[in-house]
Amino acid sequence: MARLPGSDEEQKQRPWGALVVGGVLPLAVIGMIATVVLGGRPQGASGATSGHGLDVSGHFLLAAAVILAAARLGGLLAEWLRQPRVVGEICAGLALGPSLFGRFAPDAAGWLFPQSAQQLLNGLAQLGLVLFMFGVGRELSGMRLRGAAMQALLISQASMLVPFALGTTAAVLLLDYAAHGVHPLAFVLFVGCALSITAFPVLARILADLGIMRTPAGRLSLFASALGDGGSWLILAAILAGAHGSSPVGLLVNALAAIVIALFYLRPLRRLLVKWPTMEKDKDGSTTMVLLVVLVTGTAALTASIGLHQLIGALLVGVAWPKGNRTAVVAAERLVSTAASVLLPFFFFGFGLTLDLGALRWGASSLVTLAGLLALAVLGKVLGPALVSRMTGTPWRPAFTLGVLLNARGLTELVVLQIGYQAGIIDRRLLAILTLVALITTAMTTPMLNMFGLKPDPASDAKETAEGPERTVELEPTGAVSTERG
Repeated sequence: MARLPGSDEEQKQRPWGALVVGGVLPLAVIGMIATVVLGGRPQGASGATSGHGLDVSGHFLLAAAVILAAARLGGLLAEWLRQPRVVGEICAGLALGPSLFGRFAPDAAGWLFPQSAQQLLNGLAQLGLVLFMFGVGRELSGMRLRGAAMQALLISQASMLVPFALGTTAAVLLLDYAAHGVHPLAFVLFVGCALSITAFPVLARILADLGIMRTPAGRLSLFASALGDGGSWLILAAILAGAHGSSPVGLLVNALAAIVIALFYLRPLRRLLVKWPTMEKDKDGSTTMVLLVVLVTGTAALTASIGLHQLIGALLVGVAWPKGNRTAVVAAERLVSTAASVLLPFFFFGFGLTLDLGALRWGASSLVTLAGLLALAVLGKVLGPALVSRMTGTPWRPAFTLGVLLNARGLTELVVLQIGYQAGIIDRRLLAILTLVALITTAMTTPMLNMFGLKPDPASDAKETAEGPERTVELEPTGAVSTERG
């Protein structure tokens, strides 16, 4: 068959051009027209064109289009700069808020993102967050450790506790950044918890992109971040309960309720889901996907009702979700992928609305605080695990590579920061500073890996795809990777 001119390979690989022509240019025209109309309209004429304007649904749909297009462009730009896509998506969300767009075009920003539409966008953001945490729980439950268990556990412990200790020490000097009325202990512990976070999903993405999933540092960093993230979320739940003024009896009751729910999800519910008859008959996976969304949102509401954060409930569903059932696995992968690409940009936008980097008075005090917390975050995450790894038999270069990988904070850090800000633990100034710390530590991961000369493993991606969502960490006593397949 004759090949049509310009078909096949010549036309199918132009995502940048298609995005610019079909999305960026029309949205840019809309934004410019809105700016001109709002800027040239006389005062008191606001009601003259109200009958021809967009209603709440129209504003919501237009805002959603702008947010998704900006997130995609930011992600593509980050990949072009050899950075994780999430860094670009976060920056796009910040740029649409008062830090950039709202500062230079406040009327256009107010028209494009009215308060009525923001409430609808926040609903999408919350749904995206709980589905994201479901994916994190699913990744955590897929980790299996074989071989040098003691070495891996010691590295994981250092990855969480060393930066936690440094953060709590620094927080004693930063009590002026605590929100009004919060207990100093809750503030100090929260700052330590914030510095101890490693973004497990972002780390997994970096490892896959660089082809280093099967290197010793890659394997160990995955396990350490998985265990550390689980511990950090439990600590965060306790901090939130204490910050809300719960009595010791109330904390004990909440802890017992959480243990009962966790045991139910990890045992009876998990077995029930594995044998669920509907999944075997659900050819297209639609019923299974509905069941999954109901479980995630319902459990999130349940944990919120007993005083735990709703994301803890979503995490539990991810841990309990079956992995041996193909229909369940495919439904989960589709849902998590949709949440990451379509729903999480709304969280980045909502986060950007709460943060005005330009309003922060960048005097000597703020700059010193930023530099100090950044230094402690990097030292705690890089040197702590690296020293423990070296003391347990790993050579220096792989040991430091491990620490660099664990220094990526990314999206998980932003979720924790927003929780702390909404709970009234930290103020806007520290929210801005810790956001910059999260972005800088994530962005510096790839350049630092290149500095240490870590080379990709060409067979890594194929092996990981064959293994599926369950990752088995196979280690020799010295930290070398076993060649056996799990």
